[in-house]
Amino acid sequence: MSKPLHDPAERGFASDNYSGIHPEVLAAIVRANGGHQTAYGDDVYTGHLQEVFRRHFGPSAEAYPVLNGTGANIISLQAVTQKWEAVVCAASAHINVDECGAPERMGGLKLLTVPTEDGKLTPELVDRQAWGYGDEHRAQPKVLSITQTTELGTAYTVDEIRALAEHVHAKGMVLHVDGSRLSNAAATLGISFKEMTTDAGVDILSFGGTKNGILLGEAVVVLNPDAAVGLKYLRKQSMQLASKMRFISAQLEALLTDELYLRNAKHSNAMATRLAEAVRDIPGITLPRPVQANAVFALLPKAVSLRLMETFRFYFWDEVTGEVRWMCSFDTTESDIDAFAAAIRAEMAAA
Repeated sequence: MSKPLHDPAERGFASDNYSGIHPEVLAAIVRANGGHQTAYGDDVYTGHLQEVFRRHFGPSAEAYPVLNGTGANIISLQAVTQKWEAVVCAASAHINVDECGAPERMGGLKLLTVPTEDGKLTPELVDRQAWGYGDEHRAQPKVLSITQTTELGTAYTVDEIRALAEHVHAKGMVLHVDGSRLSNAAATLGISFKEMTTDAGVDILSFGGTKNGILLGEAVVVLNPDAAVGLKYLRKQSMQLASKMRFISAQLEALLTDELYLRNAKHSNAMATRLAEAVRDIPGITLPRPVQANAVFALLPKAVSLRLMETFRFYFWDEVTGEVRWMCSFDTTESDIDAFAAAIRAEMAAA
């Protein structure tokens, strides 16, 4: 047997995508292995997954497992738009900044972006782009897409989501949630998925699993069947229909069983809080954003960050200001945090 090509004890703070597979998810993959099951989603695991999602999101929920988050976002938005319609989102949204133009190139989607201070949109901010109805020269705003938690680590409250839903529904628009870190929001707010999505008026969402302990796979979850059409065909057309879907469905089921999603998210959130508290009093470091999930944003000298990056992986969030982002994962340990904080303190003292 060949040796591992990396140190299994190595951890960093660059992304929660860097983490491995949670043991309970890995065990679920093993349980689903062996024998034959019908391909392309007609297997017993994907069938059972519908019941699991309905327990968490309500009796009308329909789940469509896909391969990744970009695919989930594009398929979701395509399902609720016509060719002449547009998507309103924050300028910092993942669909705008981090998907290599896939919404435009692959989905044919027009994005109408709005700058925000904290990554969160309000009805007033939405109205900066939700206008021009009936004007044939302007793409017609049809969808509001918000991210929970946001790219800046902030969480929408239920009241904020409900206010957005009521506002856009009154305009004939649809509310989509990019929920790549929806579990972290549930942990932060102490509420169920249903309370912050279905009950708050969300129509469709992208449910994330990769950042919270699974190997690969996300899901498009339709909460309002009247708002979305063609998911079955869009998933295939977008190259997101897995042939051996049972292994994606088994992972998602494991994540949603015995509150594994919540246990993992609570832990990663707690580690981020621990890190923030450990560095908050270091002279020369500023934490410009609240820590509401598993992300810590910090301002410190660029030279210090570059030296730290030689040992601990993380990224610059803003190359101009030197702001960095430190992400914690389900497998981040207290000793990882303490070692990183000690290194930061030592580097800042030396600087």
